[in-house]
Amino acid sequence: MKSHFYFYLLVFFVMYVVQSQDTNIQIYTPSKLMGIGQWDVKWFNNLYTELKKIDEKKEILKYPRSNFFTSSIDVFTGIGTASRWNIGVHLEYRSNTTGGLDLLEPFTFTNRPEQRFGLTRFAPSLKLAPLQRISNFSIQTGLSIPLFNEETLDDVYLDQKGYIIQNKLYYDYSSSNGIFQIFSELGLDFNFGKNTASYANDSLRISPGVFFSYFPNQNLTLLALVQHAALIPITNDFSQNYTALGGGTKYQISRLLNLELLYTNFIRGNSTGLGQTFNLGLRAVIN
Repeated sequence: MKSHFYFYLLVFFVMYVVQSQDTNIQIYTPSKLMGIGQWDVKWFNNLYTELKKIDEKKEILKYPRSNFFTSSIDVFTGIGTASRWNIGVHLEYRSNTTGGLDLLEPFTFTNRPEQRFGLTRFAPSLKLAPLQRISNFSIQTGLSIPLFNEETLDDVYLDQKGYIIQNKLYYDYSSSNGIFQIFSELGLDFNFGKNTASYANDSLRISPGVFFSYFPNQNLTLLALVQHAALIPITNDFSQNYTALGGGTKYQISRLLNLELLYTNFIRGNSTGLGQTFNLGLRAVIN
């Protein structure tokens, strides 16, 4: 039954295609807020796989393949006529495998010692545009609540066991001719909970990212990205960081729906894996 989850969700998106007005992937960046009566629905899927890790001494160690699949849904809607306030929710579903299982094994959703899966996080969120004259700058904040009991069980990691106050700052700048765009985001997450429950509790995660977009036409985006993340301990003794480079494309496949494909490679790090990600997203702006 759980394997049908993604099919039903795809049908949900397609049902609205014939009802929508035109959308533009150049306009509706994550920086932009929805107006009253508008809905922003995004389904994003991330498959991270790794064969190597780098420890605190910067020594690269080889391990049997581990795979970490995350599927998330974000739903936001406007609550004011000035398009300055949005409310929404974020949901995460995960399926992870270890012990050298193949890249696509997380999608089998099989009960076995090398795999764990399930709904892991729920985050009510608020998004606002604090500066009236700068509509392309926005702030998102939410409380991410864990929905599972054990972070690691039988040596299989599922998700971070703790609460997270998630803050994201978004800003984009477009060239005067509309051909290029730079989108930036800065994540500031505070992790808290019982120190024995998670490696990351009582720490701060800072994660800046920059996306460079080129628009060959109004329906197509070609992009390159650089992302960095650092986990800074407050009272615990664990820290890590990594840097990833990648690229991809977005395409407006209908009046409602756009498709996003991304690839990233972790080029460096400290106390983290050195893997790669394959990403697929669908986004609908419903008027």
